[in-house]
Amino acid sequence: MIIPNLLKIISKKLNTQNIKAIVVGGVVRDYFLKKESKDIDVEVYGVKALEELKELLSEFGKVNLVGKSFGVLKLRAKVQEFDFSLPRVEKKVGLGHRGFKVDCCSTLEFKEAFKRRDFTINAIGYDIEEDKFIDEYGGIEDIKKGVLREVSETSFVEDPLRVYRAMQFCARFEFDVSDSLDRLCLYMVKSGSLDELPKERVFEELKKLLLKADKPSVGFYLLKKWGVLKEYFPELHETIGVEQDKKYHPEGDVFTHTMLSLDALKTKDLVLKLAVLCHDMGKVVCTTKEDGRIRSIGHEEAGVKISEKFLRRFTDDKKLIESILPLVRYHLAPSAFFESGAKSKAIRRLATKVNISQLVKVAKADFLGRGDENKRYEAGEWLLQKAEELNVKYEPIKALVSGKDLLEIGIEPSPKMGEILKRLYDYQLESGIEDKSELLKAFFDTIPPKQD
Repeated sequence: MIIPNLLKIISKKLNTQNIKAIVVGGVVRDYFLKKESKDIDVEVYGVKALEELKELLSEFGKVNLVGKSFGVLKLRAKVQEFDFSLPRVEKKVGLGHRGFKVDCCSTLEFKEAFKRRDFTINAIGYDIEEDKFIDEYGGIEDIKKGVLREVSETSFVEDPLRVYRAMQFCARFEFDVSDSLDRLCLYMVKSGSLDELPKERVFEELKKLLLKADKPSVGFYLLKKWGVLKEYFPELHETIGVEQDKKYHPEGDVFTHTMLSLDALKTKDLVLKLAVLCHDMGKVVCTTKEDGRIRSIGHEEAGVKISEKFLRRFTDDKKLIESILPLVRYHLAPSAFFESGAKSKAIRRLATKVNISQLVKVAKADFLGRGDENKRYEAGEWLLQKAEELNVKYEPIKALVSGKDLLEIGIEPSPKMGEILKRLYDYQLESGIEDKSELLKAFFDTIPPKQD
């Protein structure tokens, strides 16, 4: 395992004081997964107190206490950062993932110290001085087999957030869930322990799923299996079993389509990921079946309120939510515009309502969410080309005329000025005129302003 030279030097210094530095956590796991990992966590054994450790580390850089209750020190040395902590035991004393009493104890044996960790793949250590791995719980073998397994049933159930960690790890690393872990997650959901979790922490795990997994659907199918969707994601759960026209959606129900669309969206953009997750939620209330034909007229509009309700379950970030809802509302526009051969003025107006570049990515994922990710999305290509030509691919056309311009041509200040500016901008979008003087002349020749 490759260890930064500075950390080797620190380890040797600590070793002269009979203190042992063990690299732990994600960086060790990722070594076996052949994945890059930037954060390095070090657990220190044999030190008498956190203050002593801080003093020993201070000669190598700036040391800050970042987790007093957990005994964590952050060392910053030039461009490198390391987190040092003492071995600890945790005892459940309250609700939620924070309801623990933590006792630091540097004399703990490795096996006892690692017992508090969630999964065996996260309970592997690396002894810097002896250049060997410490694997008391079979984490290396589980990585080879592609299995996610709990370290301890007793400690696992004490932290309900671990259910969400389990699903996002399985999706990110393409692991199977062990039978024992599967039973634990089912039990924890059924017992209601996930009720304790703050939505912010749940959202953090969802973000990891959406942004780090090539196939986020793996995580959502686990949440479905364990009953999490039914209890905590009702808007998404209700898409299960909602039929679609087999001519256009041979893949199955709305939930299946949503999962395929999500996997087809190859981007690390959270806004787009959430937009695709929400895009067909409106079908739950709009789907009808007449004469054997299944239709969902108006589902994109109906989906806006449902999506907003869903998103507010996990975040209070208004800006994030407001950036997602237009993508839900207009996700059918690219295909509709292409089929109708929409005029330039319609495309210019669309750009005032939604980012066209983002919209096409969402619409393409929707189009590909039928089980064929290699199919060409001509509608999206056409709209992007048109938007590029009209200079509205990423943002709407800027208004040529301002209030100052109206004053300069003799328009008296009045409450009506805002209305005039709005009508002028509408005329600009309709006409496509790009020169201010030409626009003013054409507008006032055609539509005299009302100032009464």
